Amino acid sequence: MVDSMSQPLTVQELIIVIAAKNQNPSILNPDFLKYSGIVPAEWEFAGKPVFSTNFTRITFKNGVSIIGEPNRVMFAEPIADKTAATVSIAKIAQKYARVLPNMDFQAIGINPRGFVAFTMKDAARNFITEHLLSDGVWKKEGEVPMQASLNLVYKLQDTPVALNITQAELRQKDQPIPIVIFSGNFSHQISGNNSEEKLSSITQIVENWFSDVTTFSNLINNKFMAGVDGNIAVTKIVESIPEANSEGSNIFAVGTGT
Repeated sequence: MVDSMSQPLTVQELIIVIAAKNQNPSILNPDFLKYSGIVPAEWEFAGKPVFSTNFTRITFKNGVSIIGEPNRVMFAEPIADKTAATVSIAKIAQKYARVLPNMDFQAIGINPRGFVAFTMKDAARNFITEHLLSDGVWKKEGEVPMQASLNLVYKLQDTPVALNITQAELRQKDQPIPIVIFSGNFSHQISGNNSEEKLSSITQIVENWFSDVTTFSNLINNKFMAGVDGNIAVTKIVESIPEANSEGSNIFAVGTGT
């Protein structure tokens, strides 16, 4: 997402997850997506779609991916260089729900993913192990410096929010850039007693995605990065961050309340 230069976090990717009972990944085929109007007919595929018994992935040249798994479908889009008005997947997710009104939709996850880049070699690791974690002899175990990943859970405005924090690195012009990846999951329950009420709930939740991303950005920029020293990179980096494995990845999960 386009950010102020004074903000250390680059929001790189948005994933919208719709959980539904008995969803079959095989329905997500190119003909269905285009002829139903879920995606624009002029969108070109980035490669051959991936199909298996329990997994479907279709990626377009504009970077949008649609991933189907049993009981959920994910819409992913790189947004680092976009404004809110140019993000596509919110409308696509809404169209998907409208095309399948009788699907037993359960919940929606609004999942932003981003990173903070650092200038010093060990700064990303030190941010987690020194800035976020208390000191202890357990940190000194082993022959090489310990690496860490944190999973945190909040409740913000009655919405469960999971946050994963992991160190990683980017390679730009063959130079490694240390980063800390922040992956968020805002889990919204779908309300309603019939398909019309559920579709209205889905529309409201998805249309409010920017509010969740703003909350996520403010949490990282104003709370986690508060008091961090001058090792944060001063220039924005628009680069693909290491991709989480969507199959079985907790950060893509969304609670169904069941």
